[in-house]
Amino acid sequence: MSRRAVPPDRVFALVVGIEQYAAGSGWDLPGPARDALRFRDWLRARGVPDSQIQLHLAPLPGSVPGVPFRPADHDSLRRAFIEDIPDRGDEALWVWWGGHGVLDADDNTRLHTCDATSADRRNIDLESALARLRSDVTPGHGVQMWMVDTCRTFDEAHHFPQSLPTERFPTGARVAEHEQILMFAAGRGQRAGNDPERRLGVFSDIVLDALSDELLPDPQTLFGTVKARMDALRAAGPTGQDSGLRLESPQHTFIRRPAPAPAPVAPLGRLIDALMAYPLMNDRDERQTLVNELPSAVVARMPRHPLPRTDVIGIVRTLRRRPDGLRHLYAAVTLLDDDPDRAAGLSSAVDDVLAGPGPGM
Repeated sequence: MSRRAVPPDRVFALVVGIEQYAAGSGWDLPGPARDALRFRDWLRARGVPDSQIQLHLAPLPGSVPGVPFRPADHDSLRRAFIEDIPDRGDEALWVWWGGHGVLDADDNTRLHTCDATSADRRNIDLESALARLRSDVTPGHGVQMWMVDTCRTFDEAHHFPQSLPTERFPTGARVAEHEQILMFAAGRGQRAGNDPERRLGVFSDIVLDALSDELLPDPQTLFGTVKARMDALRAAGPTGQDSGLRLESPQHTFIRRPAPAPAPVAPLGRLIDALMAYPLMNDRDERQTLVNELPSAVVARMPRHPLPRTDVIGIVRTLRRRPDGLRHLYAAVTLLDDDPDRAAGLSSAVDDVLAGPGPGM
């Protein structure tokens, strides 16, 4: 049966959106749950029954009011790959995953589950899941389409105190019948952009806009559209990520790898550069107006300097030591200058600094 001939009630979808983690608020990620619901709605509009859509969410408060869903912890998602998907025997599979992720030492993508902590970063090994679903333990599902909107930064760059836990899924005998299409939001060593104000992933939003009425679209056509829009966005400056495509079928293998990630800039330096992009930072009086917008208890102990960049460094270092200090700075700067492009760059830089040794998205 061709890809386009698969009826909607023979398509199964595993849809995952994780915004909140056991590691604490430093890992909060507004957007993946909303993106997951938008994808679910796209499936339903093309005739896929609710019984064929398995929704696993870990939403932030208020993200998905009144929507029933399954948990997105490690045991639940492991069960989905071990039992739920293989046992169904449908003709096609969609997997949509949004949340935090990293590349391990073997360059395998690890997808953090909602019960991950800094000490026990529970995860799904993406390559292991793919291997299981293309073996003979998974009858049917001849076409498998995956959309993965996570970072693929190098795990060691986050300086976690302990290594990633490792688990490989059991597989059966290798077979050649399955076609697996995998689209990544980010390239090797790259972060995946997220828009916390609009509560969406940059890649997810572009994919959802690019999806046509075809329930199982031609992957290279879809990827071409997504890549063109990502390229335009990257050229404009708000994001540096570059999506990738991998297609493996009995007929051929196609891999489009993104460009290598540039040498990383220290998060604090990037934040200083984002602030210095604002004209007001080069004017002493305007910087004082900015400082006047900050909490008075902070301003009283803040070191000042006549040189613009040195002054900005002192402001950042003072605010960084206080809870929500950098968020107050972002609010004050964007109040005085509401340029959306500079705001996007500043928001991303603040997120990088606040992430510290966090999961990287």
